[in-house]
Amino acid sequence: MSMNSQGRPTSPSAPSAQPAIQTVSGSRGLQQREDLIFETGSTTKTGVDLPAPKGGMDRLGGVTRKKSVGLPGLSEPEAVRHYVRLSQQNYAIDLGLFPLGSCTMKHNPRLNEKVARMPGFADIHPLQPQSTVQGALELIDQLATWLKTLTGMPAVAMSPKAGAHGEFCGMMAIRGALIARGEIETRTRVLVPASAHGTNPATAVQCGFTVDEIKADARGRVDMEDLKSKLVDSSDIAGIMLTNPNTCGLFETDIREIADLIHEAGGYFYCDGANFNAIVGRVRPGDLGVDAMHINLHKTFSTPHGGGGPGAGPTVLSEALADFAPVPFVVEEDGVFHLVEQRSGEGSEAFGRLCAFHGQMGMFTRALTYMLSHGADGLKQAAEDAVLNANYLQSRLKKVMTPAFDGYCMHEALFSDAFTAEGIETLDIAKAMIDEGYHPMTMYFPLVVHGAMLIEPTETESKAELDRFCESLLSIAEKAKAGDESLKAAPYLAPKRRLDETQAARKPELRWSEPDKIAAE
Repeated sequence: MSMNSQGRPTSPSAPSAQPAIQTVSGSRGLQQREDLIFETGSTTKTGVDLPAPKGGMDRLGGVTRKKSVGLPGLSEPEAVRHYVRLSQQNYAIDLGLFPLGSCTMKHNPRLNEKVARMPGFADIHPLQPQSTVQGALELIDQLATWLKTLTGMPAVAMSPKAGAHGEFCGMMAIRGALIARGEIETRTRVLVPASAHGTNPATAVQCGFTVDEIKADARGRVDMEDLKSKLVDSSDIAGIMLTNPNTCGLFETDIREIADLIHEAGGYFYCDGANFNAIVGRVRPGDLGVDAMHINLHKTFSTPHGGGGPGAGPTVLSEALADFAPVPFVVEEDGVFHLVEQRSGEGSEAFGRLCAFHGQMGMFTRALTYMLSHGADGLKQAAEDAVLNANYLQSRLKKVMTPAFDGYCMHEALFSDAFTAEGIETLDIAKAMIDEGYHPMTMYFPLVVHGAMLIEPTETESKAELDRFCESLLSIAEKAKAGDESLKAAPYLAPKRRLDETQAARKPELRWSEPDKIAAE
């Protein structure tokens, strides 16, 4: 895959103008300044006072610590305030719109959290006898049924624990099918569009395939002529890995022809389902010719994303790949649910298992709660609202900013930096958004668009909140268009000023040192 070779400054280049008001405390209104815990704590105090243990045996074999660990201690109020103040320096979906494109950082309904904490879900263990977790197994089976129904696919592997893990599952199923056909040695090439998520080519290589990149056309979609040229000699084609809607926020209008061409070439169609939230309830991937697709429960069905994870990436499989699904999976016999841990006979060519147990129970519970509370019509409306919000946002922002492609978008809007004056970078716009109280959008991705700004409002944002966001971003865009140099030093109002990103990445300071030691060095 191509690398980002645009080149851009990573350190602030404008004068580091300081805000007019300075405070003695270092705090800014209700946002309290907070130092490192090493600077506020002391080894002589603690929030917990425990008596020395009595009668315990020394099992350390003579390697007992001879001196203090040196870790700082805090009283209980200090500990609470430390973490509350740190939380004030971070952004969250509970604070405002999260515009990250291709990430679907949507609101997580509190109902989901309540159900996930119910006894029988939150306190079970994967090694319990299956007779004691029948409700949990039934939940997994119901969720699997919803996923198969929504995608029009006959089988699903529930155990993948993230999107990339689901990719790996789908590609391993394809690999298993090629082994069963006796063609694994000859079919080694996987086609990957230029706008693909970076995990796609990485997964293909991890599974032993070589990657052949497909160009994007002027519409931001797969260049069909380039695709066809790569299928002239198709004897080595294993398949294609394609995201739809793609990373440019566009639906691949030639998707059925692409699927037919790949199948005629003897390959399989893997679809990256990261953007399924744009079409759920509207389009079934199985009807588009997809053979395998992972579904990010932490995007489409609202389970926590990122630091609030873990994720979950169930992978649906077509009839051609159903026999190659990994274990375990849930089956029902006479009203009793149990996990199939080993396969024999039909499906014995499957590649085995992906992880020790059945997947992420907490994420399954949250996702099914989301589905049941919305219903089939509600899921469809969520997708429609996500697309509506993105197009409304694009319509407002394009008055100043430059859309990367003509026409309507799907669930996310993509802009280039063509509207900016010379010397103003996408990074400057993103940093200025922090001063406006917003997390920056996705920057410089996808790579097929210069200075890309990818914005996804999700279906959970109201028109009022979208207007507030647009007004803030438009004001920054106007400054960028006019070449306002003050953007080069943004953010001004954040707890910390702009860093040199290159130096921060290459020479991070990961160990705290006492000030006198730093001065001596």
